[in-house]
Amino acid sequence: MTLFIDMDEVIADTYNAHIEVYNREYDGSLKVEDCHGREVWQCVIEAHQDSIRNHARTRGFFRNLKPIDDSVKVLAALNRKYDLYIASAATQFPNSLEEKSEWLDEYFSFIPWQNRILCGHKHILKGDVLIDNRSYNLENFEGRTLLFTSPHNVNTNGFERVNTWKEVAKKLL
Repeated sequence: MTLFIDMDEVIADTYNAHIEVYNREYDGSLKVEDCHGREVWQCVIEAHQDSIRNHARTRGFFRNLKPIDDSVKVLAALNRKYDLYIASAATQFPNSLEEKSEWLDEYFSFIPWQNRILCGHKHILKGDVLIDNRSYNLENFEGRTLLFTSPHNVNTNGFERVNTWKEVAKKLL
């Protein structure tokens, strides 16, 4: 069985990284709890929104992300059971291609480069399971879809949801 795993907000903690960078830039006190149901940029004053939107274009942003809790351990186990691929819409931010590859080498070295799909649209994916935090990536996938909870998607319905990697392990291992 083929399993596709998204990166941002699924195995790589981009959401909290946006908050951390914003708080450093503006001496802010934004917390993840302030953002439920919204993107980080929607939670700040209009004058600061472009700054957050541009974090992904800043060299080093993707390279310095923290892994989501339990993602390394569970993906290692999933990798032994499934034909596992990382599928990330990385081409929108050219710096991210190199940085995401280096990040995967550091934290998920058991996933070879041949099993890393850094693409634009994910509608090209054909397989058995897709785990993603964006409903638009799941809508047209022909296999089983799992919506990985992120603060921005807490109000999204219509998909089988997983909140943690321990929940993923219970469903797929």
